[in-house]
Amino acid sequence: MKTIRLTMAQAVIKYMIAQKVDVDGEIKPLFAGMWAIFGHGNVAGLGEALHHVRDALPTYRAHNEQGMAHAAIAYAKTQNRRQMMACTASAGPGSVNMVTAAAVAHVNRIPVLFLPGDTFATRIPDPVLQQVENFHDYTLTSNDCFKPVSRFFDRITRPEQLLASLPQALRVLTDPVECGPVTLALPQDVQTMAFDYPESFFVEKIHRLRRQAPDATELADAIAMIKASKKPLLVAGGGVHYSGALAELDRLASTYALPVGETQAGKGALPWDHRQNIGSLGVTGAASTNALAAEADLIIAVGTRLGDFASGSRAIIDPHAKLLSINVASFDAIKHKGQPLVGDARLTLAQLQDALGDWRPDGEWIEKAERLRAQWHKTVDNATADHQADLPTDAEVVGAVNRAAGEKDIVVCAAGGLPGDLQKLWRTRYDRGYHLEYGYSCMGYELAGGVGAKMAKPDSDVFVMVGDGSYLMLNSEIATSVMLGQKIIIVVLDNRGFGCIHRLQQACGGPGFNNLLDDCLTADGGAPKIDFAAHGAALGAKSESVRNIKELEAALERAKASDISYLIAIDTDPLKVTEDGGAWWDVAVAEVSERPQVEEARRRYESFKARQFKNL
Repeated sequence: MKTIRLTMAQAVIKYMIAQKVDVDGEIKPLFAGMWAIFGHGNVAGLGEALHHVRDALPTYRAHNEQGMAHAAIAYAKTQNRRQMMACTASAGPGSVNMVTAAAVAHVNRIPVLFLPGDTFATRIPDPVLQQVENFHDYTLTSNDCFKPVSRFFDRITRPEQLLASLPQALRVLTDPVECGPVTLALPQDVQTMAFDYPESFFVEKIHRLRRQAPDATELADAIAMIKASKKPLLVAGGGVHYSGALAELDRLASTYALPVGETQAGKGALPWDHRQNIGSLGVTGAASTNALAAEADLIIAVGTRLGDFASGSRAIIDPHAKLLSINVASFDAIKHKGQPLVGDARLTLAQLQDALGDWRPDGEWIEKAERLRAQWHKTVDNATADHQADLPTDAEVVGAVNRAAGEKDIVVCAAGGLPGDLQKLWRTRYDRGYHLEYGYSCMGYELAGGVGAKMAKPDSDVFVMVGDGSYLMLNSEIATSVMLGQKIIIVVLDNRGFGCIHRLQQACGGPGFNNLLDDCLTADGGAPKIDFAAHGAALGAKSESVRNIKELEAALERAKASDISYLIAIDTDPLKVTEDGGAWWDVAVAEVSERPQVEEARRRYESFKARQFKNL
């Protein structure tokens, strides 16, 4: 057996470079790059190894560990999980900074390889700088925080352990069911230890998407359910994108005139103007789709985990309706008392079409869906028009950005009130044109996510829409975008606080408190008015502030013509939101309160809970 002597860190990198992926017949590197912020826990090990292979595996330096991990997540999501990135940070705070991003990847089922530095396995110099000493269990380090937010976790305390661990890590990263973040904690001393690895361990491996065919019995049951229905509604989730089932969804929906609603992750599965695309579903959904969901006798959920925003906290769907859940993961397929049809979406949708024959939904149901769809499009037109108010609404800003975006451009967002307006109002014909991280709704994802999306689709303009609250939480990757030449267009909507939660607080009967800056504890002068344009310029971007939608539209054209990242700041109304369409969301209201507004909100809450319980 031929061997090659390498440090553990060199072996990790060599193994990563050997992994390839077949994307529609083209062989590409599975790992498109390594995001790295070096410190004493990884610079002498992984840093040394990465330097020698920087042409084969580019190393990207970021300004914040959480931010670089968000960029890696956005890259993999935009690539439909076919290609991915890895992230390394030093032992201690650098690594723990990535834990939030690991949770984002876990909830959204996105592959990222985390390689945090760890404390000395030998323990000889303990306690070392940044080491967290656990008094009751000396085997614990701060990297154990990754365990609940990783789909696979290992700590490599001997260099030869890679021979067993790395194949398992790649199994999880490339598996359509297990897919999610993998963490390999790498003690800094072990990174530098050498071992004679078999050369065969580094032979090129080509990964291909595994497609699981549906079980024959489950398929037969599903066909019978569909044929028995008169008023079906199909719900497209993110799994439609990850399976590459867009054409199959189109054919099935078009052939049988199936109305199709979209989740946040599923948006773009059909072009916005497709005849069967009725609009988004759920709390931030369209009135058209939510009305159909409340009346449908069958929900066909494809590739969605049916989170509370999609299901209206289990209160939007008629309790007598049946649920057929097509999902590659049985974990998701059985939710909400669903009839599971476990299998790859592309294969399963094709087999359903072959078997349904001359079945059709009820004619009146088809006509109702078309009528509601037309009504909703008028609602969107009105909401996104420029009403020339003193302060524009989020919806008006969304409309301006949407009109500026080209056919293959991408919008990126994550948190606050914007995801609601975007899901309802954004129109895209491009299947990757809508990029929302709304599984974890992580404030701070937006700007870094925009960088990752741009790296994945360099020919697209990437529009990052972000509120002032999220911007202030994590903005450093604007400088990274300029440094790397990854241009993004940033629209900062400044409503002076956390406007979304302020509105939720009031809906629950509370007064304005600690959300809008005017309602916060401040010094005598109050909270400062932030000059976001000046801040963006300080980070290297071109920037400007605008006062209204007309000025925004002109600024967006200048931004599109710019050769570097461009930031536009605009003040918006924190109180106005697009109310049309949204379903109830279960946010618990205080059962006892001195405020009559809270007591009234509690009564409304209990009425919705009664509807919810019928669906349990």
